[in-house]
Amino acid sequence: MSSEIAPLLEKAVDGGRLTPEEGLKLLESHDLNALGEAANAVTQRLHPEPYRTYNIDRNINYTNACTAVCDFCAFYRPPDHPEVYVLEREELYKKLQETVELGGDQILLQGGLHPKLPLEWYEELLSDLRSHFPQINIHGFSPPEIHHFTKISKLPLKTVLERLKAAGLGSLPGGGGEILVDRVRKEITRGKVLTDDWLNVNRVWHELGGRSSATMMFGHVETLAERIEHLERLRQVQDETGGFTAYICWTFQPDNTDLSHIPPVGAFEYLKTQAVSRLYLDNFANIQSSWVTQGEKVGQMALYFGANDMGSLMIEENVVAEAGTVHYLSLETIRRVIQECGYIPRQRNVFYEYIDEVDEATSLELAGHAGSSSLNVLP
Repeated sequence: MSSEIAPLLEKAVDGGRLTPEEGLKLLESHDLNALGEAANAVTQRLHPEPYRTYNIDRNINYTNACTAVCDFCAFYRPPDHPEVYVLEREELYKKLQETVELGGDQILLQGGLHPKLPLEWYEELLSDLRSHFPQINIHGFSPPEIHHFTKISKLPLKTVLERLKAAGLGSLPGGGGEILVDRVRKEITRGKVLTDDWLNVNRVWHELGGRSSATMMFGHVETLAERIEHLERLRQVQDETGGFTAYICWTFQPDNTDLSHIPPVGAFEYLKTQAVSRLYLDNFANIQSSWVTQGEKVGQMALYFGANDMGSLMIEENVVAEAGTVHYLSLETIRRVIQECGYIPRQRNVFYEYIDEVDEATSLELAGHAGSSSLNVLP
């Protein structure tokens, strides 16, 4: 282990708070084993239970029409494009019914920034889905969408969120975060919410008693220091509100985008960034693995690099798939990769509450073995 980062890792493992300068030193390090060991130690301290979790949901993109231009997105279409769609209710009902039949308890409902749909359309959508499937949590509308709704409706942010919550919105996803640094956002997007407003959507939602997730998409035009600035901004809001349930980071997928000239970053950079995120975000309880972009093996390794959750079965995924990355794991595979790490797989909801039953004898048997598998990763 580098003598320069050893005291920083010890500090984080013991529960100390890293400064932005210290976080950058860790991100500049190439000692992947040391970073992974430290991140795993933090995860063990925060989650000594013999379980690692997953959930079952479906990512429903209700429209691909979008007035924003994001160089990294292969999914959106300009509003006048012939391939633009808005899903009909019956198709949505069918997707939710399939989700229920597969054991899901949630949908991730996101779309582009549609220029013509009024706020009332979204309220009616939420109300219809809730009335037909009251058991399903609607994890819906990313902060850029919510900010867009305020512009379309000409209403204050708090009013928009109150109305959506009353209509049935259950929680907010962390989509559209990319890198929460305005220099980066202005370089890769046009017509999309900037950093302060993205964070404020979450802040106001938390003040209303809501919960949300936080994300980072990295490996494009940002610097290492800007990755740390992103983490710092998230940590500050979490200090204020405590409303983020989890953090998920993933690597930019360049295929079929306007940034296709940028070479994709690999597993080393992904695992390093996730490990540093776990060490830096001392006030976040949960970190998700990103097997959707990394595949089964690296997604499994993420459980040794700070993740305590394997994310979603993800019955349907469209955005990443449009960028050329297609990784699908069955429920059996997700449970197996958790078991191979020495843990008991548990299904949870968006609030990280267990929603399944576990055999007590199995729980006791594995309790002493959780996290005991050795970590040996060659840089």
